[in-house]
Amino acid sequence: MDNNKIMIVGTGNVGASIAFALVNQRTAVNEIVLTDIIAKDATGEAMDLRDALSVAPSFVKITSGTYKDAKDCDVVVITAGAAQKPGETRMDLLKKNANILKGMIEQIMDSGFNGIFLVVTNPMDVLTYFTMKYSGLPAERVIGSGTVLDSARLRTRISDYLNVNPKSIHAYQIGEHGDTELTAWSIADIGGQKVSDLLKPEVQKDISNFVKNEAYDIIDKKGATYYGIATCVAQILNCILNDEMRILPVSSYDYYSDTYFGFPTVIGRAGAIRRLDLKLSEAESINLQKSINSLKKAIKSVKY
Repeated sequence: MDNNKIMIVGTGNVGASIAFALVNQRTAVNEIVLTDIIAKDATGEAMDLRDALSVAPSFVKITSGTYKDAKDCDVVVITAGAAQKPGETRMDLLKKNANILKGMIEQIMDSGFNGIFLVVTNPMDVLTYFTMKYSGLPAERVIGSGTVLDSARLRTRISDYLNVNPKSIHAYQIGEHGDTELTAWSIADIGGQKVSDLLKPEVQKDISNFVKNEAYDIIDKKGATYYGIATCVAQILNCILNDEMRILPVSSYDYYSDTYFGFPTVIGRAGAIRRLDLKLSEAESINLQKSINSLKKAIKSVKY
């Protein structure tokens, strides 16, 4: 396709923040189409964002539209669905959002869309799996936002302890984007030095717990999370459109388990090019399998 045109489905906090993040950086995206079940909301967001273009770092064409406009898009970003409420887990949202998703994907595919889906709506890993099933697209062209945000939180937290720029820290949260995710401490490093050699086990545990639960804390305080995920999604989009072949812990398809979950994956123009083959510790491998089992159980709970 190579139009560098994207569609954002859903113009709530997350969808609008993704568009805003793209407008406020030098981006590979040339055109953004916003669509929402409440059409006037998408129109209003597009109008508001266009007002920023005369002072924004780059010029991006911004319009509102319908699913039919997906036909010549390179990437469709799915943010639409019921939002996570205080006290509600991401999995509580599953049945509500799986139903919403099915009709959405069918209409997008009917437009002639032949690009890449990037799923952000929670529970994201399971909905990414269903997007692959509903769309019929090859697995590498259906990606979830994965644990990119969780890993960003992890690096930021580690940087607070070690006084090192988060960009110089290589560390990943892996597995479900949710309650069963885990920190891959065995492969975390800064400049080749193992982070596990620099932080005591109790500090590692505190960091892991903080990262896993921070979303709940933010939701409790302000009702939703959107700036962090929006910036991460903008990064994923640029990696795809620039064919950067960069490693990000997106939710990519695992052929062995027939699930999607966050894991370091090479990202480029063709989508999820390949997953890395990492040597995790025995305990991490066991916990990752528990996370996978949780996702498989969730998938089986929905008839598709």
